Amino acid sequence: MGSADGPKADETDGDTRKARDTAVSERRFRFLVAGYAVSSYGTFLNMVALNLFVYETTGRALAMGLFMAVRLASGFVAGLVVGGLLARFSAKSIMLWANVGQGAVMLVLILAPDGMLTGALMAVSVVIGACGTLFMVALRSSIPEMVGEDRRAWANSLSITGRSLAMVAGFASAGVVVSLVGYTAAFLVDMATFVACAVTVALLPIAGGKGAGGSAPEASEGSEGSESSGGSGAGKGTSAAKSGRRWRPVAFVALAAAPGMGLMVALRGVDAFGSSSHNAALPIYSTSLDASNPAVFVSAFWCVWALGNIGAQQVIQRYAQRTGRSVGALGFGYGTVVMSAAFIAAFAGFPLAVTAVIALIAGAADGLTEVAYTSHLQTLPATLRGHAFGLSATFENLGFGVGMILVAAALDRFSPLAVVGWSHGAAIVVAVVFLLRVAGVRRAERTGLRKEEAVEGRPDRGDRDGAEVSRG
Repeated sequence: MGSADGPKADETDGDTRKARDTAVSERRFRFLVAGYAVSSYGTFLNMVALNLFVYETTGRALAMGLFMAVRLASGFVAGLVVGGLLARFSAKSIMLWANVGQGAVMLVLILAPDGMLTGALMAVSVVIGACGTLFMVALRSSIPEMVGEDRRAWANSLSITGRSLAMVAGFASAGVVVSLVGYTAAFLVDMATFVACAVTVALLPIAGGKGAGGSAPEASEGSEGSESSGGSGAGKGTSAAKSGRRWRPVAFVALAAAPGMGLMVALRGVDAFGSSSHNAALPIYSTSLDASNPAVFVSAFWCVWALGNIGAQQVIQRYAQRTGRSVGALGFGYGTVVMSAAFIAAFAGFPLAVTAVIALIAGAADGLTEVAYTSHLQTLPATLRGHAFGLSATFENLGFGVGMILVAAALDRFSPLAVVGWSHGAAIVVAVVFLLRVAGVRRAERTGLRKEEAVEGRPDRGDRDGAEVSRG
């Protein structure tokens, strides 16, 4: 009797301890997301304020384009090296110094004399672009170590919700802040948001990055589609990462570690290309609707989009909490199709009420794809995850940057609907190819499973199923 009761008591203590540890890690992650949301507000605030400041300082629209190009190029380069940095330094140190760097460069801009403003602006574009990518990759790749594999969908959804709220607040308040208190005050607010995030990161124990290799086996458990074939690739990736060789072999081993992972990242890059089209076309389309006040439609569209995004995150969080499952690769593919189709429809000239519903759908689908994509990459082993997220950031920056150049040229000759149509249409085509690929992989897995069950049911007759054998 005593021996029977012992294990039950131990199991109860173990469950209680696990629940307590989970609650602590989730509470810490909520604090981290709060700091991340504050810094994201600063990011979106300076996205508007800095562009206006560049145009006012230089008087040339080309300077704004150059500023954005340098920012994207810096993010592109940071995506190439962040995997190697995570293999050498902790995620906490990368996130901390990424915020310190952004706050410091804003201070340089505030203190720069008039004769050095151009150089200070270029420094800001380089540091903001690179540090933003470093922080994002470090955060996303470390979430499984911070909250556990089974809570990564919840954590991804929570972080995306925080960023979406920050985006709405940043875009909505940028014009008011600049017009009421001026650029210097706006830059001070921006700097303060990065300092607040840096303090949050410094005060919290954050796992991930250097030393996370020990969790690689666990990282491959319970994943959807990536774990079955991740074993051989994971071994190669681990040895390559530990040897400190070039980023390229490890990054591409990461994409080869699971069926369709490379195509998934490519789709993400094409999706970023499509995103550049609606970002560039919205002001033009809004001007055609109301030339006297074009900002109204743009602001309303993004606010409704954010509501859809946040609503989707609430649904995903509840789904993950109830079922213990994350949105899989199919969710990413279908979400991309719906999101791209919704953005195309948004420029079709429907009544404003219908367009509001379309924006809501686009935001919800965007939120679904974000969680599904991030959660799927997080199923990779810890030694490969940082490289995969870094390469993904590189593809996204490349897609968005190339898209902005091509779209800007196309909008001079074609309507916003036509430009957005072929840009997001390309994303739909690649998404359909990706869905067919995922469906093919799953069909092959099911076929292989049925064959294994048949062989196990009757070794001497592999063509008969287990049920028929049991009757004999």
